[in-house]
Amino acid sequence: QLVLALVRRQRRQMAGRAYPEVGILAQKLGTLLPFALTDSQEQAVADIRADMAEPVRMLRLLQGDVGSGKTVVAVMAMLQAVESGAQAALMAPTEILARQHAETVGPWLDALGVSWQLMTARNKGKLRKESLAALAQGEVQIAIGTHALFQDDVVFADLGLAVVDEQHRFGVQQRMALSSKGEGVDVLVMTATPIPRTLTLTAYGDMDVSALYEKPPGRKPITTAAVPLSRLADVIAKLKAAIASGRQAYWVCPLVEESETMDLTAAEERFKILRAAFGEDLVGLVHGQLAPAEKDAAMADFVAGKTKVLVATTVIEVGVDVPNATIMVIERAENFGLAQMHQLRGRVGR
Repeated sequence: QLVLALVRRQRRQMAGRAYPEVGILAQKLGTLLPFALTDSQEQAVADIRADMAEPVRMLRLLQGDVGSGKTVVAVMAMLQAVESGAQAALMAPTEILARQHAETVGPWLDALGVSWQLMTARNKGKLRKESLAALAQGEVQIAIGTHALFQDDVVFADLGLAVVDEQHRFGVQQRMALSSKGEGVDVLVMTATPIPRTLTLTAYGDMDVSALYEKPPGRKPITTAAVPLSRLADVIAKLKAAIASGRQAYWVCPLVEESETMDLTAAEERFKILRAAFGEDLVGLVHGQLAPAEKDAAMADFVAGKTKVLVATTVIEVGVDVPNATIMVIERAENFGLAQMHQLRGRVGR
């Protein structure tokens, strides 16, 4: 703790930039949103505004359960940087999540007249060149993307704020790589994984912490039950009833293909079994080894409600937002880490 206190003090003396709080864009965003901010969101926004107005570098951790509204808080922060003439970047760990941020945040930014761009590994050739040029010339005010944002050839005209989503999926080096893309960049990191106090002190002791305690009104608590694999037929019967009533479900498996060394159900095998049970058109499959286009197509079918059951590996752990999917089966749960289980469970709390 002493060392961290010294680190924090030294960091406090690192020159940053002051972004005076104008708040016109944030106010406009407030009127666009179909909901009012919760008290803890208001408090987090106020903390961040105060940090950004100081001429020292911000390093703040925003912690809040899945669905507690961290994205809105991050957008408010990015708008403060944009109003002061700087650029902002929002970095997510997977392409699925980066695209989802773009779909959520993009329409808000369009309505506010703020220019933004999605940058992922898929931006190649001419498209990538144009994106990089627009970013370097300052034509793009907010960049949303994956690890692609801190590649060497990515140059910002004037990066003022870096927001890192799902912080636990990035290393400190990656966080630093993004924040070194500008002068005195403020950094806001976000996580939905509950962090015990001891870990907060060791892993995030150099950061100030804001927490979102409330969920937006109307969210129902998630019921969790453990069922032995021997009752698989019961689980499938229950799912059939839920699907007949118009709902959707995730089925999460620990591995993609059967492996002789580990007796785990593979996603591919489970996919075949569930297709036989529910019908070929109603079951989709998503895992990390699929081609990006196939992954997108499977996700799009599930979001549109064409498929009712999505068999997946942990690629869906962060950020997938399908409000109609209210059931999740996690097979061989003992093979997942606690943070993963928490993240996965959060997919049905939206």
